[in-house]
Amino acid sequence: MGNAELSQEKVANQPRGGLFWVIPDGYIPPESRGELLSHESICVLNCGSRVANLSIDIYFEDREPLEGLIEVVEGRRTRHIRTASMEKSGERIPTGIPYAITVTSDVPIIVQYSRLDTTQPELALMSVMAYPISSDED
Repeated sequence: MGNAELSQEKVANQPRGGLFWVIPDGYIPPESRGELLSHESICVLNCGSRVANLSIDIYFEDREPLEGLIEVVEGRRTRHIRTASMEKSGERIPTGIPYAITVTSDVPIIVQYSRLDTTQPELALMSVMAYPISSDED
């Protein structure tokens, strides 16, 4: 293996991204029409070789947060986490209620957010990058 190939392999296995991400606009559409189910996903990319242990907190306008939802993303993998499937102690994110999401990881990750809204015949797909927050120590 040449030096260029070794360098590429070393760079490919390096962790990338951040440890704390914010998604201020969460909303699970309350209904679906047609063949596709309305949903949203937190899309996580773990470029590093170590497992990423995530803690996800959900914040609401008029109630206490749903904190400490645990998810795992294996090293050098991606995972699409459907927000409607997350639960803690039997509590889930309600549909039709606005909320915000924070994602904390123990290794650097990249986070994207996607929503498919099929409540009307002209369905809408939205996908945006989450906002990474750096600590003062970075």
